[in-house]
Amino acid sequence: MKLYSEENEMIKINKKRFLVTLLILLVIGTITLFTTGFVIGHKAAHAKSDTYDDLRAFTRALELIKSNYVEDPTNKELIQGAIRGMISSLDPHSSYMSERAFKEINMDIKGEFQGVGIQIGIKNQQLTVISPIEDTPADRAGIAAGDKILKINDEWTKDMSIEDAVDRMRGPKNTQVRLLIHREGWDKPKDFTITRAVIKVQSVKSRMLDGDIGYVKIIQFQGKTAKDVDSALRKLEDKGMKRLVLDMRNNPGGLLDSSVEVSSLFMPKDKLVVYIQGRRKDDRKDFLSAGVSSVREYPVVVLVNTGSASASEIVAGALQDSKRAVIMGTQTFGKGSVQTVFPLDGNTGMRLTTAKYYTPSGRSIQNVGIAPDIEVKLPKIKDPKNGEAAHMIVREKDLERHLKNETVKDPVKKPKEKAGEDEIVLETVPKDDKEDIQLQKAIELLKTGDIFKNLPKKEPVAENKEKS
Repeated sequence: MKLYSEENEMIKINKKRFLVTLLILLVIGTITLFTTGFVIGHKAAHAKSDTYDDLRAFTRALELIKSNYVEDPTNKELIQGAIRGMISSLDPHSSYMSERAFKEINMDIKGEFQGVGIQIGIKNQQLTVISPIEDTPADRAGIAAGDKILKINDEWTKDMSIEDAVDRMRGPKNTQVRLLIHREGWDKPKDFTITRAVIKVQSVKSRMLDGDIGYVKIIQFQGKTAKDVDSALRKLEDKGMKRLVLDMRNNPGGLLDSSVEVSSLFMPKDKLVVYIQGRRKDDRKDFLSAGVSSVREYPVVVLVNTGSASASEIVAGALQDSKRAVIMGTQTFGKGSVQTVFPLDGNTGMRLTTAKYYTPSGRSIQNVGIAPDIEVKLPKIKDPKNGEAAHMIVREKDLERHLKNETVKDPVKKPKEKAGEDEIVLETVPKDDKEDIQLQKAIELLKTGDIFKNLPKKEPVAENKEKS
């Protein structure tokens, strides 16, 4: 969810393999040019000629800048800027990674980083707060979902990429960053000076609910999330839990492997959890459930909403397709793409979208998300009260340059009915269980016994064209 979600979908940092693969591709391309006959060879030569023409134009632009620009930028600055611009022309989840951001990958996996603690995204071409992370410097300073970030320190954020914004807001603990914020209803923007800290995102929370019903909330999918979930389940089982609410609302995602491991806690061994499909048909990779000491077989209701993205959608889709759980809430975010991190020279890197992922039945999540078995909508608000955690309503399909879903048609956009339709709208999960409509509906369903009884029938899933 970019929407900055502090996530690395799938990390494969292997510079040697990357360079070897690139070399092989170049060799194959040369062999193809000389051995596939006149027509194919002509096309390959034409493509090669187009590439050289484009590179010639790039070299010409570089020479003109170096010889005529009013200042004297270094080659490194220009080349990094070119790479950054090239990657930013792709989908919203591919990005250039600065040296510091590249070094912090392992911190993100551990759910720990140094910064202010907010999730950000681009809304109507403006850097916008999606949600402050609970009990972080940004949260305590009063930053709220829907706030527009106009400046970071002395730099305006207009045309600033999410990765650049994150890079500027992160930094060593006990250092400060200034944010110029505009909020709907304010007469003028306000300055916030926030002291950075070590942000530790707790992955799992759990407790007993009504009677023998347990509750586990997964906040983000990190390296140890599956172990934390398993530990939480064991403690709840010791307390007599026989039914479970698995809450993944406003979970921005995280590690793909972690989502597979969590799904494995509820599925038999060697069942398909998710598969990823790259550009070529032979690029498919299946992820199967791992064997665990004890697979849970009790009834499970999974809560999701528009803030549930990526890895949380994988778990919801796997448990839904396998009829292992009932999914309740609202349509999820729809981030169905996989990012791979590649190293670049100078200790920098790039996060590149390399595949899309599909549920066991072949559904692409991209741009569509997971539709709940039972829809229960959250209350929509414009201004959160009493410290409620609010989440801006935005989905993958709302992001600029989002990838298409080849299995479904893009929904036709409805014409705007009124001027205020672009106003920021938030949804909030009430802190009081009794006011949490979705949670209460989940408890009610679990108490009925057969949670799958009387579920609305769904249309059969069309076969995925890319499935091999």
